[in-house]
Amino acid sequence: MTSLAALLAALAGTPLFAVIAGIALFAYSRAGIDPMAVAIEMARLADTPMLEALPLFIFTGLLLAESGSPARLLAVTRALCGRLPGAMAVVAVVLCALFTALTGATGVTIVALGPLLYPALADDGYPERLRLGLLTVSGSLGLLLPPSLPLILYGVVAGVRIDRLFAAGLLPNLLILIVICAYAAWRAPRTLSSRHRPPVGKALRQALWELPLPFIVLGGIYGGFLVVSEAAVVAALYAIVVEVGVYRDVPLTRLPGLAVRSMILFGAIIAVLAASLAFTSYLVDRQIPERIFDLLTGWINTRAGFLLALNLFLLGVGAVLDIFSAIVLVAPLIVPVAARFGIEPLHLAVIFLVNLQIGYATPPVGLNLFLASHQFGQPVLRTALATLPFVLLLLAVLALVTAFPGLFLP
Repeated sequence: MTSLAALLAALAGTPLFAVIAGIALFAYSRAGIDPMAVAIEMARLADTPMLEALPLFIFTGLLLAESGSPARLLAVTRALCGRLPGAMAVVAVVLCALFTALTGATGVTIVALGPLLYPALADDGYPERLRLGLLTVSGSLGLLLPPSLPLILYGVVAGVRIDRLFAAGLLPNLLILIVICAYAAWRAPRTLSSRHRPPVGKALRQALWELPLPFIVLGGIYGGFLVVSEAAVVAALYAIVVEVGVYRDVPLTRLPGLAVRSMILFGAIIAVLAASLAFTSYLVDRQIPERIFDLLTGWINTRAGFLLALNLFLLGVGAVLDIFSAIVLVAPLIVPVAARFGIEPLHLAVIFLVNLQIGYATPPVGLNLFLASHQFGQPVLRTALATLPFVLLLLAVLALVTAFPGLFLP
């Protein structure tokens, strides 16, 4: 009855954090535990290291999206790659991946870059179905690249060092980009267009101040100069100086509004995360992960069998939940069970996030499908069919990463 009531509440539009917190309160009360324990468990989240990095990276992403950064970065990539066959497809994939990594949300990528890239691909002769599928899938291809918000959130929830997660996501995401770019270039028109390709020197000069940002963040973290939270502060400050002071794309008076928007988004994430933490503590106290493990071993007794079942389960999760909800709801249950099957934490993290990345372009509720459909004026079904070849390629990469983690993980 509790599960049915929670489902009905969610369908009625009740906020997710309220549904989870209500389940936790009911579970604690039924177990004879003081419901105040829920509030105590939720308050523990304030002591979680690295949590302060989330709102700062969100703010940085929103600021970049509001500026002229997308157009300048597009000009740079077109200038550098514009003479190669299939270059515009490669430009679109790489630019979307980098922008998603910086903003942390694929919806921002499609909204910010879609109006630039969709007509640019059309100018170069790419058929409608190819550019529709390419941009829909490319909107989520940077979720494994630092400083991606899902990577940070997964590290907080699963208790994995975030700098190790950043390193673990690099090679798998590089493989994904190579595969998608190769397919798109193979399908690209054979004739090259020279339109809209600015001189390299001019494009680099225009984006001179924005290009160092990823190197500052990653170099600071891996060089040992900055921890992740400090890198988030540096990124936000650098973005303010560049976009407000140098380019003057964003007036100083708009910064408070962007800060409010970033804190609203962070508040939505933190509310779900806090409620989930309280409920997870109850599940651990009741040894639910151990019971799941015992149940699974009744019909799955090998590591390979568990990995297959895990991927099928996560593909289903990604098709019905957004990535943030999936991380806070599912990761706490899967992590201890996977450990019992001998799955290394970084391997599990990559499998988890690649599956949810695929879910962004998978019916019935893949966010990218609906955003791209609205942005490009195409029916959702047509958009889903256009993404199918790319989804199959992503599934092939997922199989490789699952089967051969030693080739990709540090």
